[in-house]
Order: sequence, then structure tokens, then C-alpha cells
Amino acid sequence: MNPVSPLPKDFTGTIVTVGTFDGIHLGHREVLSYLHERAVGRGLASLLVTFEPHPLVVVNPAAAPQLLTVGAERKEYLAQCDIDYVTFLEFTQELSKLTPREFVRILIDRYAMKELVIGYDHGLGSGRSGDSTVLKALGQELGFDVDVVAAVTEHERPVSSTLIRRSIAGGDLVTARELLGRRYSISGKVVRGAGRGEGLGFRTVNLAVPSSHKLLPPDGVYAVWVETPVGRIGGMMNQGGRPTFGDKERVLEAHLFDFDGDLYGAEVKLSWCQRVRDTRRFESAAALSGQLRQDEIDARNALTEPFGTTTH
Repeated sequence: MNPVSPLPKDFTGTIVTVGTFDGIHLGHREVLSYLHERAVGRGLASLLVTFEPHPLVVVNPAAAPQLLTVGAERKEYLAQCDIDYVTFLEFTQELSKLTPREFVRILIDRYAMKELVIGYDHGLGSGRSGDSTVLKALGQELGFDVDVVAAVTEHERPVSSTLIRRSIAGGDLVTARELLGRRYSISGKVVRGAGRGEGLGFRTVNLAVPSSHKLLPPDGVYAVWVETPVGRIGGMMNQGGRPTFGDKERVLEAHLFDFDGDLYGAEVKLSWCQRVRDTRRFESAAALSGQLRQDEIDARNALTEPFGTTTH
């Protein structure tokens, strides 16, 4: 996959799909897989046209959702898909007001679009008014084909970013993993914390949340996998405040099992595997340390169960 803007001048044409693609879940991957197949079959380039920021941030900020992928996360997952090019359009008020015809003209004039692939519920242009019927009529008029990819379903429900967000917000990591096709994760930089973990006998690393728009599951203690520059390491993480010490600031603080290296400044990816318990206040540091020993047992066990050991 390569970033594109504009496409090389010697391109004969592209097959395009358009959308926000937050999460790159199973439904998104089905659309991108079909896009790739059509492009190979016609000898054209496959192109995803997506947006930054999320359109609702511009057209209705109060309704804008927390995101499944922020910063480089979406690019990382897109790079794993078999598509040739991705272009990120800045979503503006002006762009939001384009009619389906005006938006399609951009795709034709700028990207030499010969075919448009859309999901079953896609809406293109102002107010999402360009549904499959409108787009097929425009295709007949302007000379491009339109293909509609059927919904991918899990447990008789269409896979969607909205459904995944609800699952994560409700702490249902199993459903989120099923719909994403992988564990839910966050990527960020290891930063210095308060240093209390080592005094409790559990040295920790603190992960900086890359954006306030990143959706997090409910606070608590979790079994986690952490992908680091030296490999993947299991651990347990406190997400939330540290009520025993009177700290209300929300942190992501993980103890990595059987690891004694220095990761300060490193970029890591942390995946939530299983919730161990709620975050709560203990009467003393000694009581907290005793609970952390039990947490380690529970987290290690969680990481050896089928849900914990999956390779996705």
C-alpha cells in the first residue's frame, strides 16, 4: 500500500472505495478484499479514499464518536490489506456540502476512477444522500461501474464500527475481537510514571494515550499483551486512577511478566485480553501489593486460555 495524492500520470485508471474505515474491521476488510480482486481482474489500481478527521467532527461535533483507531493505527492496519493506494482527504465543511455528483467528479478527475466499490449501507456526498441507487445512475451517466458489497455478519448482526464501539464501551472484549478479527489495542509511547510500582514489587511501564479521541474500555485491571521492540510480552495493566494513593488521573500502567528491560521512549502496542477486576482503593500499600500478586496469577491464567493465546 502506498499513499497517493495525486496518482501517477501514467495510470490507466482505478477502482475506488470511499469511507472513514475506522477500525478496519471484518466488514471493512471484505470491502477492501473485493476491491483488490476487482482491480486485479481489470488490470487497474485499487484505491481507498478516506478522511481525516472523522466527518462527524466537522458536521456534528456533539455526535462525533470516540475512535477505534487514531493516528498511525489506522495506517498500520490498512498497510496489512491488499490494496495499492490510500489517500487521506481532509474533511472540511466545503467537502461535506458536495453533492454525490460533485464528489464523484473528484474521483473521476483526480483519480481516474473506472469503478466504485461501496458497502451495503454506504452514503456518499452531502447528508450521505448518494446511496447505491443514486450512484448507479451516476455511473451510467458518467461512465463508471458500481459494485455493492453485502454486509458481513456475526451472530446475525452486520459488523459495524458502531457495534464494535458499543461492545468496547460496555467491556465486551470478546465480541469486539470477533468483529474486529483481532484483539482491541492501543499504540503509544512508553513514558515515565510516578515510580510507585517498583516499590510495590511490580515494576511498571506507563503508556501515553495518543489521542483524547481514542476509545478505551471501562477502567479496571486487565490481562494484556504488549508488542515491544524486543518482542511480545504478557502482562497485567491498571487502567484508570490509583485510588489507594489518591490519584484520580487516568493512566495505562502495565507490569510486564518476566521482563526487566528499559522501554522508556519506545513505541509499543498494547492489546486488552481479559478483565481481571475493578480498580479499587486498598487500605494500605501492603494490601495493594498482596492483591497485585493475586492479579498476576489471574492475568497469567487469562493469557493461557484460548481467548488469551489467540495470535490475532
